[in-house]
Amino acid sequence: MFDQATIEMLLEGVVDTLYMTLVSTFFSYVFGMMMGTVLVICRQDGITPRPMIYAVLDVVVNLTRSFPFLILMIAVIPLTRLLVGTTIGNNATVVPLVIAAAPFVARLVESSLLEVDGGVIEAAQSMGASTMQIIMKVLLPEALPSLINGSAIAATTILGYSAMSGAVGGGGLGKLAIMYGYNRYQTDIMFITVVLLIVIVQVFQSFGNWATKRSDRRIS
Repeated sequence: MFDQATIEMLLEGVVDTLYMTLVSTFFSYVFGMMMGTVLVICRQDGITPRPMIYAVLDVVVNLTRSFPFLILMIAVIPLTRLLVGTTIGNNATVVPLVIAAAPFVARLVESSLLEVDGGVIEAAQSMGASTMQIIMKVLLPEALPSLINGSAIAATTILGYSAMSGAVGGGGLGKLAIMYGYNRYQTDIMFITVVLLIVIVQVFQSFGNWATKRSDRRIS
């Protein structure tokens, strides 16, 4: 159906897409985990209520999430050029992907941590646990299955963003779909890129479901 050059091109597109998605997911969780945790502990009924910090961070998260990804990608071009020295390609795409996904991850983390039984937190506080000890030894272990499940959701969302980035200089399968499927009317390339994206989504979600079940050993 496809010649060797086309197969190699598609394989390269898959590798580039996985690179952008996994790297962006990692850094999104680094920043999103911090923001989500701060939102939980600083809310009015949190461990250490800080209404001002919560209000500011809540607004920042909401504002960032409200930007459509393609507009955000264009808006942060100066920052992207500053950080990676270019505005096209896989590395350049990671910057707006992280900026777009980190607030989304923060909300996922916030939701997961809020599911933790308040009685467990109160028990830790009564035993004199510090805020950091409660976060590291109670909140995160108790919420781990939900956090892992959320990471699969985040990865599939970032995968969709990475495909859209092909319209403005990104790489991967999105670039191939636009360059060949749209601009050159090669519907076979368009079809196979869609199939490959669906397969990757299924792999991410299946792995997330498996990891969620394996990690479900909550404190009783």
